[in-house]
Amino acid sequence: MARFIAFDYGARRIGVAVTDSGAMIAAPECTCSPKELERVIGNMVAAEPCAGFVVGQPGLLTGERTHSSEGIAAFAAGLKKRFPEIPVHFVDEDHTSREASLALIQGGMRKSKRREKGNLDKVAAAIILQRFLDARP
Repeated sequence: MARFIAFDYGARRIGVAVTDSGAMIAAPECTCSPKELERVIGNMVAAEPCAGFVVGQPGLLTGERTHSSEGIAAFAAGLKKRFPEIPVHFVDEDHTSREASLALIQGGMRKSKRREKGNLDKVAAAIILQRFLDARP
């Protein structure tokens, strides 16, 4: 089977998460800058078949637009253009950063490590991906 790749998109950092090859469980993968992202995605897609991309979008359920909505839309359009054969799915990302912070605390991560923003972003991407997996029939 193929795996899914999810993104918690931000202007400075993008959290990336992946599923196992059976597309059952989401796990944090990495955090990268927008400049590194194209290379990271290309390497991941080349390494293992990809069933789809999952992009977190704030306000998806309520229809609200945020300061990051345009950047996320442009990012998703870029994914569709570069990988037209791979579907792009959107998942509401409201409160994922808060959930990720709680998960890091409950997991016993030291406060100094939790302050590293990259840790939060990749866990938020995993939460976005797990939401997608849980919603599938």
